[in-house]
Amino acid sequence: MEESFAFPVLYKGEEILFPASLQQTGYTHRFEVDVYGTPVYFEPDEERSYRAIIDPEKTEKSIPVDLLQAIAEAITTILK
Repeated sequence: MEESFAFPVLYKGEEILFPASLQQTGYTHRFEVDVYGTPVYFEPDEERSYRAIIDPEKTEKSIPVDLLQAIAEAITTILK
């Protein structure tokens, strides 16, 4: 069951709310975050950090890497 929520991220000194949902499958989970119309999936890697996964077919414009890093850091901060 997916629950939608607004996910706050501090980026370049500004707090931005991104629509997001938590998806649980088996023993793992991932977050789907809507970054300006592009679905970006954040899932834990082997080191328990979050990596971004973007489907190139669903991407109309590039998303700055530092924004993706800020989202991953916000996820990590909230879960600690």
